[in-house]
Amino acid sequence: MAGSTPVVTKVADSGQQAAAPAKIEINGLSKVYKGRNGDVIALQNTDLTIRQNEFVCVVGPSGCGKTTLLNIIGGLEKATSGSVKVDGKEVTGPGKERGVVFQQYALFPWKTVLKNVEFGLKLRGLGKQERKEKAESYLEMVGLKDFADSYPKELSGGMKQRVAIARAYAVQPEVLLMDEPFGALDAQTRAQLQEDLLRTWQKEKKTCFFITHDVEEAVILAQRVIIMSARPGRIKEIIEVDIPYPRDQGTKLDPRFVEIKNEIWSKVYKEYLEVSK
Repeated sequence: MAGSTPVVTKVADSGQQAAAPAKIEINGLSKVYKGRNGDVIALQNTDLTIRQNEFVCVVGPSGCGKTTLLNIIGGLEKATSGSVKVDGKEVTGPGKERGVVFQQYALFPWKTVLKNVEFGLKLRGLGKQERKEKAESYLEMVGLKDFADSYPKELSGGMKQRVAIARAYAVQPEVLLMDEPFGALDAQTRAQLQEDLLRTWQKEKKTCFFITHDVEEAVILAQRVIIMSARPGRIKEIIEVDIPYPRDQGTKLDPRFVEIKNEIWSKVYKEYLEVSK
């Protein structure tokens, strides 16, 4: 891994995770954008392996290529060089095995909550009754079954994001890509959705790639935290979070949590200072 020295600590399920097969393999990935004032290198020679069912969070200063990396994994952007493989197959575009949740909810305002969650199931050809039952089950999972007939304009921000998560889960992707999905929410709603997401992840066993600017959020969620450097974006360091699941907001009071959070924050802030020079 170019320019990085991973930090290795023991995690509660480290043996199981180390034995898990690779789900996402990123090799020599670079992305260069053409601009009026010259080329902008968003990602440079990035290597990373994410294991099956692993929860990984990515942190780093603004402009370090986090979202670009997610978009390439999701098949929404093309790399300039290098490759991304999911289950050994090279990513060349969007695929049903990968679901994406963005910071903006991207719900259809003219569709009910239920119809929003059904949308991807309809595209996959499921019959009316089957997709209704699946959509209802995932709305129940995120605590919104009673709002199935509501419209997005009638929901709070946190409820809209729950709908977006239910919609992503309903099509049963093997990989869930999340780009700051809780970034626009108030602290209380954010904390609740963190716990909801962890419970869902432990139940559904997805591979999660989660981008956040919030170091505390990264530590409460992830098995590993990926720290990216200031532009050009590279993986600077990987920190393993050796705090057992299940985790909740009380975990944030654990001395080990505070220690890991401070370690990551100091490294991210150092990269932020590089950007500010």
